[in-house]
Amino acid sequence: MSTYFDRKAANRYTDYPVKQPAELMQFLMSTISGISRTKAKELLSQRMVYVNKEIVTQYNYKLQPGQLVQVAKNRHKHDLVSKWVRLIYEDAFIIVVEKKEGILTNALPGDKRENVKAILDEYVKRTSRAFSVNTVHRLDKGTSGILVFAKRRDIQKIFTDNWKEIVSDRRYIAVVQGEMEQDSGTVRSWLTDNKMYVTYSSVVDNGGKYAITNYKTLKRKNGYSLVELKLDTGRKNQIRVHMQDLKHPIAGDIKYGSHPDFFGDHADPIGRVCLHAFRLAFRHPITGENLVFETPFPPSFTNLLK
Repeated sequence: MSTYFDRKAANRYTDYPVKQPAELMQFLMSTISGISRTKAKELLSQRMVYVNKEIVTQYNYKLQPGQLVQVAKNRHKHDLVSKWVRLIYEDAFIIVVEKKEGILTNALPGDKRENVKAILDEYVKRTSRAFSVNTVHRLDKGTSGILVFAKRRDIQKIFTDNWKEIVSDRRYIAVVQGEMEQDSGTVRSWLTDNKMYVTYSSVVDNGGKYAITNYKTLKRKNGYSLVELKLDTGRKNQIRVHMQDLKHPIAGDIKYGSHPDFFGDHADPIGRVCLHAFRLAFRHPITGENLVFETPFPPSFTNLLK
């Protein structure tokens, strides 16, 4: 049992048994005397509300009779605190986070470098909860944005076996070199890696994996373009290689086309790859609910086009 709910900690929570179906926000406002909508939102955002001993932050979480809602009287000391990872959402089955650029999603066996999975593993260990952290998908080290992890291996398998059916929307924002010629379009090609693990693109089938990237130009200024990218497929290095194909490599992406010899100071203007996964929408693998998560565009991206 979680240390949050041992007998010594019992006086740190107020219990509210669920007697009829309701959404969590509605339940809090109708059950807790005098609570305002703003205060209820604050309890959820500060991760102080538990359903059957698991933190829930989703305001429209569906409650069923027989469940127990508990509200912490004070914020606990087990929050995820990291300069690399921000917790966006957590329930009994999944964890959704935003990672910063400069850190791996997870490391190979024996690799001691800091990574998102290791940070979440420590978070789980610290809170003494009986679940594991299982990687569902990855972002490159230089890319920031939204990641989802499963708390059980069978849930991870549901994601990986049914990714196309579960994930409905996956979008990135990027700053690319030069002014895009088209307002929107689609890049299609086959992607394969060479022996040096560099991904190459081909307009004809080269035995690699077929990849489709849709793009929309949002703004052009100062020798850059701000581009929204929506993936129909999720191949390794797909966006980076497809923007290279368009002759507009992502700013800061030295590996795939943003070379100082060609772009000078524009090659790496903010010291990072200017790619951020800002939107992820998927069907919850257990509850079937449609979840949508978004993060703001990095200010350093938009500042380049002011």
